[in-house]
Amino acid sequence: MRNNPREGGAPGYTHRDTERRAREERKNRARDPFERDRARILHSAALRRLAAKTQVVQPGVSDFPRTRLTHSLECAQIGRELGQALGCDPDLVEAACLSHDLGHPPFGHNGERALDEAAADCGGFEGNAQSLRLLVRLEGKVIEPDGRSAGLNLTRATLDATVKYPWLRGEGGDTHKFNCYPDDTGVFTWLRRGAPEGRTCFEAQVMDWADDVAYSVHDVEDALHAGLVDPSALHGAAERAEIVRIAAAHYCDAEAAELDEVFTDLVADPVWPRAFTGDLPSLAALKNLTSELIGRFCRAAEEATLAAYGPGRLTRYGADLIVPRRPLLECALLKAVSAHFVLSREEALVYQAEERRLISELVEALWKNAPEGLDPQFRASFAEAGDDAAALRVVVDQVASLTDTSATSLHARLVG
Repeated sequence: MRNNPREGGAPGYTHRDTERRAREERKNRARDPFERDRARILHSAALRRLAAKTQVVQPGVSDFPRTRLTHSLECAQIGRELGQALGCDPDLVEAACLSHDLGHPPFGHNGERALDEAAADCGGFEGNAQSLRLLVRLEGKVIEPDGRSAGLNLTRATLDATVKYPWLRGEGGDTHKFNCYPDDTGVFTWLRRGAPEGRTCFEAQVMDWADDVAYSVHDVEDALHAGLVDPSALHGAAERAEIVRIAAAHYCDAEAAELDEVFTDLVADPVWPRAFTGDLPSLAALKNLTSELIGRFCRAAEEATLAAYGPGRLTRYGADLIVPRRPLLECALLKAVSAHFVLSREEALVYQAEERRLISELVEALWKNAPEGLDPQFRASFAEAGDDAAALRVVVDQVASLTDTSATSLHARLVG
């Protein structure tokens, strides 16, 4: 087979960056390694399943709200452009953005909390660690000579760019987030080889900011369109105080006085619509708001980072993304708007409790019916598990792979 001269490297990256854990025959098509990584993720089953997984507003409520898939596509567009402007390989950054939510279970962060409780005896559950597990183990693409799965067998740099929390559970200080389960430490050690301990690579930082920008802005857009947020309510003192309180408690380190000033300026901007009626002019005004906010947040990071490091390729561990404080606080406040008006509604709290119960009962039912009740993909792993903890992890893998729709259907069949 003819060698592909582009497979060995990409501008700004070394051969170590483009190394794959499992050896493969070089392909005949003229694609570089990061283009190939991006294509593998685009064609993965895990990405397709995100189409029926909750973002914030439940799928099926209407045709407008984002799902995890549409959020991931929008995150990828934002991250690709920002990364390219800063000298990153755009396909690498896009691949990381497309991958960042692959491990989310049914029902979003609510389902994640329920699975973490159900998986207590096997090390818990975390969406970021599950994303890595999918990429390196659960997706069927490359099988090694000894019969083990190498998952999508992505390059070292792409895998590293998906890692937001480069540690195991309990190693990240005061955060409960982590990016690797104990039984995935072998590949985690491989992909982190040569990386500074506890530090994320530049491309992962770009991906992380693109994710924050995408979901903070678009969740508010979805909430406005769904009628869950009245634009005029954002100017009321009581609502503003609650939004500021939520932002200070959960999304940033600022004091209330600073956040109040930033929020007052933010919603006073003429780009904010005064009302939303659903007609074409209000739809255009809403889209103009999202475009303006996304552009503002990305320009701020781009300009601050280039001012610090100068022109040239910024890749891997040669730089850190710099996001000025003002857009960081504006982003935190937008997250708080969604938390206040969408996630904290009494109706939402009721169906969230029902979703957690469903997840818990699904894990129990599949455990009792394993291995026969598991999908074929998971049966052999369950049979080969060395102990109950390893077997429970397989059951959790199956539940995490389900969509909102398939989880509800399977629960109805197994539990009633």
